[in-house]
Amino acid sequence: MYRKFVVAFSLAAVSLSLSACNTVRGFGQDITSVADAVDEET
Repeated sequence: MYRKFVVAFSLAAVSLSLSACNTVRGFGQDITSVADAVDEET
């Protein structure tokens, strides 16, 4: 459980740093998708 969260968080951090979030709206969508992915894992 904890390992899955750490992996999901790490992947999210990498994807956010590599993706081009040109707007605040785009950043919000990325955060939402990360939250949804974490919810699916739990």
